[in-house]
Amino acid sequence: MKVVFHQEFRKSYGCEPAAEERRMDCVLEVIRDKVEFVEAKSAEYDDIAACHTTEHIQNVTRMGRYYIAALAAGATIQAANIGLKEPCFALVRPPGHHASSDFSWGYCFFNNIAIAISKLKQQGKIRRAFVLDFDHHDGDGTINILGTKGYTTICNPNELNPDSYLGVVEKSLSCDFDIMGISAGFDSHKNDWGGVLSTENYREIGRIVRKASKKNNSGCFAVMEGGYNQEVLGHNVMEFIHGMTEF
Repeated sequence: MKVVFHQEFRKSYGCEPAAEERRMDCVLEVIRDKVEFVEAKSAEYDDIAACHTTEHIQNVTRMGRYYIAALAAGATIQAANIGLKEPCFALVRPPGHHASSDFSWGYCFFNNIAIAISKLKQQGKIRRAFVLDFDHHDGDGTINILGTKGYTTICNPNELNPDSYLGVVEKSLSCDFDIMGISAGFDSHKNDWGGVLSTENYREIGRIVRKASKKNNSGCFAVMEGGYNQEVLGHNVMEFIHGMTEF
């Protein structure tokens, strides 16, 4: 599988958990010999402005986070375009799913997945999109930006039992879509904040989304969101990637 990445994502840009030292390295150490890396490029200003207000963009700029946030958004656009033909993963930070059009929190600045899907739609490459957000926290920013557009279905599973969780994921994917974007947060792991899923469960989620994508003859891509236990994070990402590529 192709993984869109940039060495800038390895650098710590703040004191929040998403920016922790070595958080990207713990993933790279597991996946580096098993994937094909594509170098990320920054999103254009207009791509970001399609989802965020001028005032919000200016606030992110004043915080000194514009460059790294635009790079994460650009990587996700690349992953979405690759995903139209083959599964792809954007290994990025900062995350994005808590970034609304005019406000952000939860270590997010620009909404990576919303920017990518909006660009595909604007370019006429898709009619309908599906967003599966399996981060421990609901993607309220994604709902804010894409939830009222009329062309995107969004699922944020929050079950506390692994079997029920996987069942909700599978059932939610019975709708029609041209692209599936996955906000891949790994903090629902049993040894992370959420305490629900096993590492093997992430492989099963990968299988479920890939199966649904093939059934729909649609594209599929994922972008990194949360996940903070560095002992398990890389293995969780690897198992998810394995699941997406098994079919």
